[in-house]
Amino acid sequence: MTKGVLRHPLGDGIRAETAFHVLCGQSTDVFWLDGGPTSYLGAGEPFVPADGVLGALRGELSAPPRPSLALVGWLGYELLAETVGTMPGMGGRTSPHPDAAFLRVDRLVAVHSDGRAELVAAGERWEGELEQWRLRTIQLLEAGVTGDGADRADAGSADAELAAAVERATAPPPDPLREAHLPLEIIWRDTDAEYLAKIDACQSAIRAGDAYVLNLTTEITARGVIDPVAVYRELRQESPSEYGALLRIGGVSLLSASPEVFLEVGADGRVSTSPVKGTRARFPDPAADAREAEALADDPKERAENTMIVDLMRNDLTRVCVPGSVTVPSFLQVETHPHVHQLVSRVEGMLREGLGAVDAVEATFPAGSMTGTPKRSAIEILDLLEDRARGLYAGAFGFFAADGRAELAMTIRSIVVDSDGDSDSDTDSDSSYNGRSRATIGVGGGITALSVPSEELAETKLKAAALVRALRATEQAAPTAP
Repeated sequence: MTKGVLRHPLGDGIRAETAFHVLCGQSTDVFWLDGGPTSYLGAGEPFVPADGVLGALRGELSAPPRPSLALVGWLGYELLAETVGTMPGMGGRTSPHPDAAFLRVDRLVAVHSDGRAELVAAGERWEGELEQWRLRTIQLLEAGVTGDGADRADAGSADAELAAAVERATAPPPDPLREAHLPLEIIWRDTDAEYLAKIDACQSAIRAGDAYVLNLTTEITARGVIDPVAVYRELRQESPSEYGALLRIGGVSLLSASPEVFLEVGADGRVSTSPVKGTRARFPDPAADAREAEALADDPKERAENTMIVDLMRNDLTRVCVPGSVTVPSFLQVETHPHVHQLVSRVEGMLREGLGAVDAVEATFPAGSMTGTPKRSAIEILDLLEDRARGLYAGAFGFFAADGRAELAMTIRSIVVDSDGDSDSDTDSDSSYNGRSRATIGVGGGITALSVPSEELAETKLKAAALVRALRATEQAAPTAP
């Protein structure tokens, strides 16, 4: 475990977007946990366990190879093979991406919403390589913010190197989408008719007593010239979130404007989850907007769906929490975001002595809001209907800190960008935006016996709209069969 944490204040006037652009740019193996009162960004060493993800995480957190602040990364939906287990009716689908991918982080830049920033590092004192990193980072940030790096190019080789790095980092990134004037083609995995038929199948399973609620999802794919950093800049402007992130590990980028917490774990063992079930569009007119929020709060279908997921998460947390400690301090509250109103509840408890964040994940993953209830039956039904691996979508992302804390958000309202398997170009390099890439967006919603199929379809498209706009797809192509 880390014995010490060093902090170096950087003063005011630093923006998270500027800091990421200057320090990380198009580099591989970087992170930007964005939104809320503080954004954290930097680089790290990849940690991608191939087998036994939960055991590998426990081992890494209990005995890191060197002083550490946190593991930052994601858990893919197919990790359910470890947490829930495979069932006879499931197709044994595997994701094209690892079920878990993290960065070992021993230093980072923290940028607070008021403009203050600081360097944070695991260690006892600023010395050796850590001191070199501190000085270099300060130079780059000062030059990136003030733009004076190039003025020192003649002062010596070290400053010439600094000036060149700042010039590369602070120059506006290429914008191949605008230059080519070619909007990406958006392809839905399911046509409207196919998705409506799957909703009908969900309701048939519910009437048969096989489930109470099923979170049916589909997928959108786009192929073309995609710069993940540029897309994330668009996304955070289009749909700001307290749980946003840009994570790049290897050749895969996760861009998220998630509105939903999966798990929060405190150093004292307090654990909570905040399921979101129920979504309505915002309206420009304040009176109409307020009526829509009130309608959401009173909707019997949305309230029933949210209640069922709350009961599921209470049951999951009870498996790892002190008896009697699991409570629901917030129930069926409307939260308002830039484009939608959502119905949110909060469930919390106290982990039993000797248990930690990974144990909480094992008991609750995947989140009930992404499966339905009963969880095992819902997973099996959805696997058959969706006929695909969900991959990173419907999993979780965030951090496991060395001091026992963890914060994981749901991987929803997210775009995954990787190399285009149908292209001959290689996009795993630092200049990945120069090649062809594939972007995938998972989207869906909870189906109950009271669901109106046409409304569920409309809600799915509403959830996808901001993500499609961030990809600069000027219009959403009509859904077509794969």
